[in-house]
Amino acid sequence: MNRRHLPLLLFLAAFLCLGTTIASAEEAKKDAKPHSKSLLETLVEGGWVMVPIGIMSVLTVYLSTDGIRNTSIKKTSPPALEAEVKRLFQQGDYVGAYTFCRDNKSPLTNVLRVGISLLGDGKTMVEEGMISEMHKESASMGTQINYLSVIGVVTPMIGLLGTVTGMIKAFSTLGSSGIGDPASLSGAIGEVLVATASGLVIAIPAFGMFYYLRSRSTSAMHHIQDIINQLFRKMPYESLEGVHISGEEIYANIPNWLAYPSEEVAQEGDAVSPEEHPAA
Repeated sequence: MNRRHLPLLLFLAAFLCLGTTIASAEEAKKDAKPHSKSLLETLVEGGWVMVPIGIMSVLTVYLSTDGIRNTSIKKTSPPALEAEVKRLFQQGDYVGAYTFCRDNKSPLTNVLRVGISLLGDGKTMVEEGMISEMHKESASMGTQINYLSVIGVVTPMIGLLGTVTGMIKAFSTLGSSGIGDPASLSGAIGEVLVATASGLVIAIPAFGMFYYLRSRSTSAMHHIQDIINQLFRKMPYESLEGVHISGEEIYANIPNWLAYPSEEVAQEGDAVSPEEHPAA
């Protein structure tokens, strides 16, 4: 064999050995089954911030479920109550309608009860009273819905806090032991990633449910408004002027210096005479 070819042959032999070694390593890597972490292990790896994030997740499920139920048409304007109120209005039985609305609570009947109780005070008072009551009902439905928005804002902040604490642990591990302790370093890095991801996983559905439920509550209030417009169209306010339908006590009264004779007021001394009162 020519000695000039000896380096080339050695190079080829070394290349073949290296290729065989790499192929064997790849085969061993394929045969080895990687360890996959369970969901519980992954959550535990997130650190202490997973506790408040878990609480936020439970609140998100509860508020979403409760919001869907409270903003449904069957809850805000039950068809049976709507049909009965329409029947009473057609018969002109406003006393019965007030009693029925008082005994059957719902956003629709609450608004109608206020409107019926003010029929004797004219159209303006009826409309203002029902608008005020609708705002109350809308605010009541929106209170729990707004909590979802709070969760959507706060939860990523909690995840970010876990990210910061995890980064502090990671840098502390690097500063004390360098890269000689990969297990501690990977645990700190895992806390960084899991906390951030968990916060976003809760915040995104919370925001989505917030906008969805807010739209449902608006639609429910519009449905109540449509029913009210049907019931109070062509209302004979002139025939109901001065009528007090509700059983609620009226506190407003005429001034006491006009309610009693002047001599009785002077004798009792518990009221101001019309001459002495500035408004008389």
